[in-house]
Amino acid sequence: MKKLYSGVLLFMMAFIFGQISYSITPNPFNETDQITLTIPGNQIDESAWGVTNNAVYIWSWSLDTNYQNSQDCPTNGSWNNSNDLNKLNYNATTDTYSLTFTPTVFYNRTGIGRIGFLLKDKTGAHQTSDNYVNVGVLSLSLTNPAANSLTSVPSGNSITVTGTTNVAATFQLKANGVVVNSTSTPSTSYSYSYMVTGDADMELVATQGSTSKSVAFVLQVPRNVVSQAIPSWIRQGINYNPTDNTKVGLALYAPYKNFVHVIGSFNNWTVNDNYLMKRDTTNPDLYWIELSGLTPQQLYTFQYRTNDLKKVADPYSPQILSSYDDQWISSATYPGLPSFPSGQGFEVSTFKTGQTAYNWQVSNFQRPSKDNLIIYELLLRDFTQEKNWQSLINKITYLKNLNINAIELMPIMEFDGNVSWGYNTSFHYALDKAYGTPEKFKEFVDLCHQNGIAVILDVAFNHATGRSPLVRLWNIDPDGDGYGDVAANNPYFNQVAKHSYSVFNDFNHTSTATRYYVERCLQQWLTEYHIDGFRWDLTKGFTQNCTASDENCTNAYQQDRVDILKYYADKQWGIDPNSYMIFEHLGTDAEEQQWANYRIAEGKGVLMWNKQTDPYNQNTMGYKENSNYDRMNHTLHGFTNMSAVGYGESHDEERLMFKNLAYGAANGAYDVKNLNTALERMKTFGATFFTIPGPKMIWQFGELGYEFSINRCTDGTINNNCRTDEKPIAFTLGYDSNANRKAVYNTWAQIINIRNSHPVFKSKTYTIESNNLSNDPNGLITRIYVYDNLLTTGMKNIVVLANYNTSAQNVVPYFPYAGAWQNLMDNTVSNITSTTAPITLQPGEFRIFGNYAGSLSTDENTAHRLSLQVADNPVKNGQAKFIYYKAKNAEIVIYDMSGKKMDSFKLNQENGTHEFKAAYPAGTYLVYLKAANGTAIQKMIVP
Repeated sequence: MKKLYSGVLLFMMAFIFGQISYSITPNPFNETDQITLTIPGNQIDESAWGVTNNAVYIWSWSLDTNYQNSQDCPTNGSWNNSNDLNKLNYNATTDTYSLTFTPTVFYNRTGIGRIGFLLKDKTGAHQTSDNYVNVGVLSLSLTNPAANSLTSVPSGNSITVTGTTNVAATFQLKANGVVVNSTSTPSTSYSYSYMVTGDADMELVATQGSTSKSVAFVLQVPRNVVSQAIPSWIRQGINYNPTDNTKVGLALYAPYKNFVHVIGSFNNWTVNDNYLMKRDTTNPDLYWIELSGLTPQQLYTFQYRTNDLKKVADPYSPQILSSYDDQWISSATYPGLPSFPSGQGFEVSTFKTGQTAYNWQVSNFQRPSKDNLIIYELLLRDFTQEKNWQSLINKITYLKNLNINAIELMPIMEFDGNVSWGYNTSFHYALDKAYGTPEKFKEFVDLCHQNGIAVILDVAFNHATGRSPLVRLWNIDPDGDGYGDVAANNPYFNQVAKHSYSVFNDFNHTSTATRYYVERCLQQWLTEYHIDGFRWDLTKGFTQNCTASDENCTNAYQQDRVDILKYYADKQWGIDPNSYMIFEHLGTDAEEQQWANYRIAEGKGVLMWNKQTDPYNQNTMGYKENSNYDRMNHTLHGFTNMSAVGYGESHDEERLMFKNLAYGAANGAYDVKNLNTALERMKTFGATFFTIPGPKMIWQFGELGYEFSINRCTDGTINNNCRTDEKPIAFTLGYDSNANRKAVYNTWAQIINIRNSHPVFKSKTYTIESNNLSNDPNGLITRIYVYDNLLTTGMKNIVVLANYNTSAQNVVPYFPYAGAWQNLMDNTVSNITSTTAPITLQPGEFRIFGNYAGSLSTDENTAHRLSLQVADNPVKNGQAKFIYYKAKNAEIVIYDMSGKKMDSFKLNQENGTHEFKAAYPAGTYLVYLKAANGTAIQKMIVP
């Protein structure tokens, strides 16, 4: 006690006043924190003390951080006369005494490690026993080595471990969980020389009362790595010995790593030098090991552990196990999914020797011509309720009957989580398990090939997530959780993205390591899964010349990007010469021409995404502004071949039907916002889309008039943040059994069948006229002309007419010649005597005509074979070119739309071409081919 007493009195006081109950808030606390000391009233016997007006005082003192140098509180007063500043506050409602203060102010000092107090009456006649409270929230600092560090120390050497605390504490030093040193006297510093005998996970623990703090670090003994040439059958990744199914070869490219161990189910996940990888003699950054004595058909799991404690799965794993995602995958989707080995954190790789190869039913699939692809883009997550390969297999008849010939799957490579669009890829080489087993996916591909359908994979080689081993092997991870920004020495990624569309971690495509990785991934999907090609996501990100803030640079022509993607094209075609290569670039024509026209003399060339969503949607909604979709024509892009994959919908665009129903035009009783009216207009979209030669793509359920917004949230609201949320399944909603919706499906299927049935639709000579206001003042009239004069049998001319207005229109068809024309939707035949006689089309109505190839009279047969086409329309560089056929004693006469004659030319032969300089004002002109056997009329547009 602060006041001295005789031995008898001391005994009596301790008996009468034992340890009192009290509370301090907050607790623990630092010396600069404001605290409140509270004592229940029943701890003070006011009557025995003779206390009046609840006059109870605190007598207090403080000690330093070593619990020495005791100093009384300056406001204590004298023992016989306490200072009223130290009088406790009494609360009658709660019957408690309390005092609120800040230790540094109350004791007028700093460096306080402990405070003591007792309670007394004013004169000191009565008091409680002493009470002590430690000051300071215990903190521990490791001064050598650094906290969470990795220190290399040869075996037999010692290292001095030092640390400090802010308050006096006792210490323990542990190695691999075993205490190797401890102290019993509280102190604010610690030092101990530890003898290193092997790798050790170290921990220094400081304890103050019931509070403990610890800090970890790792001591590692350096290894001598054997340098030996890698066997010829081993390359980066997991390799099965071709003659011995008890052996596997593993190889990891790991520059800047001093050594690498393999840990796994075969060595109880321990760091064992028997599994220390060797260095290749030619490439010392390539580590490899041969595992022997394996049991065929047994599943093994493993990771690589580098000298800097990075633990990662193999980047070339065909399949990985994930502690994050696997627990949510149902047994119905993935029967017998192996359990993730506990304690291994991030993903682990798997291998199994002696596996039975999949028995492919189709090994020589004849892929559809790339310029005649009808691609069905789908996200399996939102396509079927079951969301797995088996459910997609069950829908093959639905897809086949639509007459599409290719399916493009949004990314199915291992991505973070199980509910995603798939562009957050972490392992480009591995099939994600969220949709099922590798065997089921192969079965799906095989079944597609049996039905004449190619399978194209969407792949995101622009980036990878932070769970990718290629990121984690070289990342900045100060808190040791495995995640972190890309380090400067990462051989695969840029620290800062070199383009303005950055997501996740940006691949450096000038790196040989990155290029090898991409090539290997291409090879895996093409050879292991018999994939037919790839849609390359976000190819604008392949440049290394721009910055994240410079969108103009990213969108401009970049020669390095041209060269990089040509390099990848060569690599993909080197693996599979006939595989499809599609770029989502959406850039300048000048740049896209470099890929579209690349190696076309060899039958190659890259297909380019051709977004026409906005103009098509303007038409389907009934608005003429910005409704011209002439750029569906590949020649307007400068492509030699039909390399523009046109689309009106994709996963990235708002659904046509959503905008039809939300914003469609109205004219009296005719209202596009009416569901059935909008569905009828989707039929017309199909007519003005599929009939244009060249590859096409549709988005899932467009054929059923799917109207849910791309931004629909799972709760039914619409928000831009919900773009990638799950969407309602059309099959679950019964759309495929709704008569009006199924009618769209049936119409599209019929049009695609017409396209597939007539070779003329493969012609590179065609003209698209949409929203030509000079001919159609109301706009929203489409005319499409497809022709091939080299065809000797069947149809050689197609005329498509459509009225996207909200009222009936008299549409001048401008048939290329008079004669018999067949309506290909109902097969009726009409004898056209005037090529300019208007045809009345109701709002949203279309017609598809083909020259009738049936038996006609001699006169009719002669007449209908006369033809005229404008080769490039609009004309290019003012140079017009006409192609004519079966023109006897003919001349070409050109008029403007007022009827003024502009030019005339005599023709000296029946079949041929005529070129001249069309030095006319911009506008539309009528070109007449006047011959002894009839007259043909075409329009010519001068831009």
